[in-house]
Amino acid sequence: MGNIVAIVGRPNVGKSTLFNRLTGMRQAIVDPTSGVTRDRHYGTSDWNGVSFSVIDTGGYIEGSDDIFEEEIRKQAKLAIEEADVILFMVNTSEGLTSMDEDVVNLLRRSDKPVFVAANKVDDSIHHINTHEFYALGLSEIYPISAMNGHGTGDLLDAMVQVMNPDEEENIEENIPRIAVVGRPNVGKSSLINALIGVERNIVTPIAGTTRDSILTRYKSFGFDFYMVDTAGIRKKGKVKENIDFYSVMRSIRAIENSDVCMLMISAEDGFEGQDANILQLIEKNRKGLVIVVNKWDAIEKDSNTHLAYERQIRAKIAPFTDVPIVFTSVINKQRIIKTLEACNDVYKRYRQRISTAKLNEELLPIVKDNPPPAIKGKYVRIKYITMLPTKFPAFVFFCNLPQYVKDPYKRFIENKLREMYDFTGVPIQIYFREK
Repeated sequence: MGNIVAIVGRPNVGKSTLFNRLTGMRQAIVDPTSGVTRDRHYGTSDWNGVSFSVIDTGGYIEGSDDIFEEEIRKQAKLAIEEADVILFMVNTSEGLTSMDEDVVNLLRRSDKPVFVAANKVDDSIHHINTHEFYALGLSEIYPISAMNGHGTGDLLDAMVQVMNPDEEENIEENIPRIAVVGRPNVGKSSLINALIGVERNIVTPIAGTTRDSILTRYKSFGFDFYMVDTAGIRKKGKVKENIDFYSVMRSIRAIENSDVCMLMISAEDGFEGQDANILQLIEKNRKGLVIVVNKWDAIEKDSNTHLAYERQIRAKIAPFTDVPIVFTSVINKQRIIKTLEACNDVYKRYRQRISTAKLNEELLPIVKDNPPPAIKGKYVRIKYITMLPTKFPAFVFFCNLPQYVKDPYKRFIENKLREMYDFTGVPIQIYFREK
């Protein structure tokens, strides 16, 4: 799913400062004290029309020098394995160190393009000091100042030339995208393999087999869309010092770039806390949703078991309960086509547009008959409704006092919209604006 640039280097060379500059946000903490960045941060950037993800690889752990150097090597190994481009940062004010050389020894074994950024070049003296880094034998040295942006343009020009075009640019934009997401080992890859009839994705009983987001065109039984198999999204505490981090990051990007998300859960485990976290991520990005309960064959059941199970799920996903739930057994290929039908129906609802005239003719009278409660003797009067031209359903209600409209009334409006226009499986955004 696009290009990944990993920023590596020993502590206090300016990795987080450059990360913040490239991504245009203050996500990473910057401090003169070495080892401030302990968690990894990721963000997106673009240069000359090429989009890419940027990873700030921190991870300093207090301890002896040996532990410290081991941690730096571990970070570099991760970057070598998963990144498309490696940005190796050094510090001109401190010069070449043995720790820089340790990282370089790992980088030399890689076939990934490596760019050396000599940071903290704020004057001509420091610019001269950059020449000592040619002793590393890597490539051209790019003098930069991450603090004020000096030299970063030349560095980015060179980096984007070796990047691959985004996969998204090579696919048809008008075809729906369905991201199959969930915790590790719930059957995501098995479902896609069963649908396309080819062992396209590696399947093993070991959780975490899928590490990348794999795009597959599905065109059969009257359906035509892209399916994205993603790595299992683990709890943050379970993402250890390995490539799980990159896998989770790419899965999150797959959600962001999808139209509909198929959230798979295991019938044996039920709807767990991490499933709720993934659902919140889908809601936050305003994507269509279908919940698929896999491994249904492993459950002892009677005629009412699936109804009771469905009630339990809806109780846990409240208040967004207007979601289709499909029970499947991928291994037995039971109801797997039904999952596609559900996703296709949700996509149609996700893309439906309701004219302003229809909204004001059908919904506005109901709203006027059921106005928001008066607050401090002031009454809210809604005059006009329109649907925004966004990719997901969003509505604006123009009124005289939007600040007095509270969440319970917004939920009432949302329920009316769902009741009248069928938005099952689709998050709705409602805004109140002053007329």
